[in-house]
Amino acid sequence: MTHRDNGQHGHSDDGTPREPGATEPAPVGTPHEVKSEIALRNPAELADALPYLLGFYPDDSVVVVALHGPRGRFGGRIRIGIPTSADEWGAVSEQVATCLEGEVRSDGRRPEGAIVFLCQDPGAGQRKEEVMQRLRPLAQALRTACGAREIPVYEALCLSDGSYWSYCCPDSSCCPSEGRPLGATGTSAMAAAAAYAGIQVRGSLREMERRLAALGSGLAQEQESALDSASSALVPRMLAPDGCAAVRAETLRLARSLLDRFREAVPDQADSALADEYDDALLGHDDAAAVILGLQDRRTRDRAAEWMEGSDSAPALRLWRALSRRCVGPYSEHAAAPLTLAGWVAWSTGDGPSARVALDRALRSDPDYVFAQLLHRAFNDGMDPEPLRRCMRKERAVRQAEDKRGSAGPTTCSVP
Repeated sequence: MTHRDNGQHGHSDDGTPREPGATEPAPVGTPHEVKSEIALRNPAELADALPYLLGFYPDDSVVVVALHGPRGRFGGRIRIGIPTSADEWGAVSEQVATCLEGEVRSDGRRPEGAIVFLCQDPGAGQRKEEVMQRLRPLAQALRTACGAREIPVYEALCLSDGSYWSYCCPDSSCCPSEGRPLGATGTSAMAAAAAYAGIQVRGSLREMERRLAALGSGLAQEQESALDSASSALVPRMLAPDGCAAVRAETLRLARSLLDRFREAVPDQADSALADEYDDALLGHDDAAAVILGLQDRRTRDRAAEWMEGSDSAPALRLWRALSRRCVGPYSEHAAAPLTLAGWVAWSTGDGPSARVALDRALRSDPDYVFAQLLHRAFNDGMDPEPLRRCMRKERAVRQAEDKRGSAGPTTCSVP
């Protein structure tokens, strides 16, 4: 079985049932193309390859990888959170198989086969062997659903707490019932090829989502109070024809000053949680509330989206993440704007896994958020972000020319 990433992406199927908080099904591609061919010959090598195929370690996830051609070349991927209720596994399996058959294609051809991964660590008081046994019916349901569409599942693996099991291999000497330990990180041929290609594994999916999740405890209460005050002060002005332009200018000035603050104060912690705590300390509740409310205006958000490259990109990504964490309580839907901006900057700078997580969360916050929908579709279709960057540069140049001539821009607010 050969892996050569072909850059193909399938599309999500929004009808798949899922538990609250689970990520909707969506294809995931490696962040960069692996130019060389790597033969993966056994379950151990397949299990080791998974985080390099996704760019992160999937938690509580079903991952299905399409296979194409006589040599089993890897194609598109589908990832979906494992529903808590086993009653939903049959429906989820049917819809994943439908998505695999109809939308995860290579050169217009449907997959000739698939590999299934079930990734879940034990809960409190649970053994990893129990996880493997509990998920066995889900593996069988996926194999049956794919097989009914003439897409055979050549391997189905369970990955749990540093071990793997095969649901397909009957050879106990190869795949014993107690499982086998995963190899040491970074020691395989796949790891070497990924390092050569510049592919990074950016922690676990749980860690990546934590960086975008709303603050908890007392900080959330203080932030909610600041958002209440900002909403009372800003929303009436934003709705007034003669007030929106002023709010837009104020929001962009404040956001730019915060961007400069984040640029000058760079966390030196390697741990992402500590780095986020550092960023949270740079952002006051009132400033965060004012920018979050101001970004609900589409034109303000579009101007902020121009900070997507060069020296702006790194501090902008940190700022949008920090603002996403401040969208607490009844303001959770407001997170769609900073989450989408975080996804856009991550995609623009080549961080596909982080872009995927941010855009998924944006659509979870507000499924009708148009900018997130457009970026989500473009990302899934494997588009290059450069045309959009060129468009933004052009709009910025036109606006700067108009400013020199004293032309007035739009005065009304627009909410996407």
